[in-house]
Amino acid sequence: MTATTLSTPGPLSRLLRAIPVVGRVIRDVEREIDTVYYLLTVFVTAVILAVQIWGLPALVLTALALVPVMFILLVILARP
Repeated sequence: MTATTLSTPGPLSRLLRAIPVVGRVIRDVEREIDTVYYLLTVFVTAVILAVQIWGLPALVLTALALVPVMFILLVILARP
């Protein structure tokens, strides 16, 4: 006997899914995990185009925005 329970999403999850672009991306990633690779490709392409257009400030702002992401990643990896 297998029991499946559908849990209701929390308020933050419902809020994120209500935003048009973010909600669609979340639903696409849930349906097909390969979508993450497409998102990474789009992100890298956008950074390259921004650096071509605006130069070093675009690269510096991108690196500054990724600092918290890398910090969290290092904390997760350093946990025993």
